[in-house]
Amino acid sequence: MTADAILADLQTLASPQKAAHLSRFFKTGPGEYGEGDLFLGIPVPATRNVAKKHRFAPLAELHQLLQSPWHEARLCALLILVLQMQRAPADSPLREEIFRFYLAHTRRCNNWDLVDLSCPYLVGAYLLDKPREVLYVLADSSNLWEQRIALVSTLPLIRHDDFTDILALSVRLMSHPHDLIHKAIGWMLREVGKCHRPTLTSFLATYKRQLPRTALRYAIEHYPEEERKAWLAKD
Repeated sequence: MTADAILADLQTLASPQKAAHLSRFFKTGPGEYGEGDLFLGIPVPATRNVAKKHRFAPLAELHQLLQSPWHEARLCALLILVLQMQRAPADSPLREEIFRFYLAHTRRCNNWDLVDLSCPYLVGAYLLDKPREVLYVLADSSNLWEQRIALVSTLPLIRHDDFTDILALSVRLMSHPHDLIHKAIGWMLREVGKCHRPTLTSFLATYKRQLPRTALRYAIEHYPEEERKAWLAKD
């Protein structure tokens, strides 16, 4: 269950051709959001299988794995954390330990898939019955990935009909310059609309002019076509 053993298992699955495709897809070129990230070229389902095999790896080894330059190694560490969080009893101190471990390593979640496949389970689910100040600390970070974590972590809250934080965070971050934040806002607002469309409609009526166009398009994706056109045509 060592970091070296996990990485060795991942390396047996490597594909240079797939790695080249993933490097382009996740924008690893100079000046792009994933600049410098390195890929082994492993599909996510295969990485999940490696994570399941090593699901009992200790946090010290996952810390080492999260330092890896390989994208899939960091993803595997995060997927192991998710498995451990999901297996931990509700009253287990391990849940808080995993939560705090994740917060100490958020800057190793340095691409959108690493964020999206981890934070709803390691932050959002943990905060269901707890104060949410940490979401606002993350939102106020200067780090793009921590800001996206703040937004995407609200997914479990939304699915429990708790919209307070995502609406407040959307207002807080809607002037952000990066498209990945716009997409995250729109995605989470769309989830609000799935749970309670009047809440989303009311929010859009207030903030439509300030909301980035990408976020608006994502948010209204499940509205009827004529209604989507009306929102997009509003001045």
